Amino acid sequence: MDTRQLAAFCAVVERSSFSQAAEHIGVTQPAVSLQVRALEKRLGTQLLDRSGRRVEPTEAGLRLYRGAQRLLALEGQILDEVLTEATGDLVGTLSLGASTGPAAIVVPQLLCEFQRDHPSVRVVLEVHDTRSVVELVADRRLELGIVGATPRHRAVRFEPFSEDEVVLVCPAGHRFAGRTVDVHDLASETLIVMQEGAGVRRIVEDELRRLGVRLRELDVRLELGLQESVRSAVLAGYGVTFISRAAVVAELEAGSLAEARVEGMDGRREISIAVGTGRAQSRVAQAFVEFARERAAATPKGGSRPDGKSI
Repeated sequence: MDTRQLAAFCAVVERSSFSQAAEHIGVTQPAVSLQVRALEKRLGTQLLDRSGRRVEPTEAGLRLYRGAQRLLALEGQILDEVLTEATGDLVGTLSLGASTGPAAIVVPQLLCEFQRDHPSVRVVLEVHDTRSVVELVADRRLELGIVGATPRHRAVRFEPFSEDEVVLVCPAGHRFAGRTVDVHDLASETLIVMQEGAGVRRIVEDELRRLGVRLRELDVRLELGLQESVRSAVLAGYGVTFISRAAVVAELEAGSLAEARVEGMDGRREISIAVGTGRAQSRVAQAFVEFARERAAATPKGGSRPDGKSI
């Protein structure tokens, strides 16, 4: 099959738009339309429903999309192997996603070090909430994901490689500052939370439920999206929040934020690589996973690497 046609078709399915697909793969919109029509003519069936505001795959289109993703991934792997053997260097694109916590702290340095070691590799990172990253990996729209929670998904497996902790933070001088509080004390405070789908929120909800409290029973007046938003709101004195410790290290050290603990609550979590099950990984992806493993092995529990840098 013509992989250019398959690539154009997959781009349309993933973006529900011919124009956005054309922009993504760097061709004109008429060129994408011609590729898809040629594919439909060859297969003798309609692959896309163009009747609505968004372009959606038909049942046949969904079946083709799943198979096409495997073919395109295999093509990429073969090309990577040929180029790597010819040049002696790792060549290709590392396309991965990360949830906002790891993306702000763990991932940037890891990716920069990996790209420095493999200068012929192009790194493309997308940032979403945990749920979205896992879904994108499951749908084969991203090859790898890095997340701070591991929601069950039959099409994704998780490999832990680093550690983090979710902590309760409050403004400096707050009555919680430096204290261990009862979970029911949270009911008297304005609790700022991240959006549904965020890994930190999932861990907080699970731990509160274990302690006999539902998040909806607390005074949640502000749901501000992702990590940077809730940190800014707490710094401005609008409430307290649960957040990755790594995201507020500077503020805690400077004294602009204070940490508190909830009695009986365990906020420890693992940062994991999400990989699609049954998927042939490219050499670039395989190399990155091994790179992450090596960095994790060189990092003492709860500390930094021997060279003094955090993972």
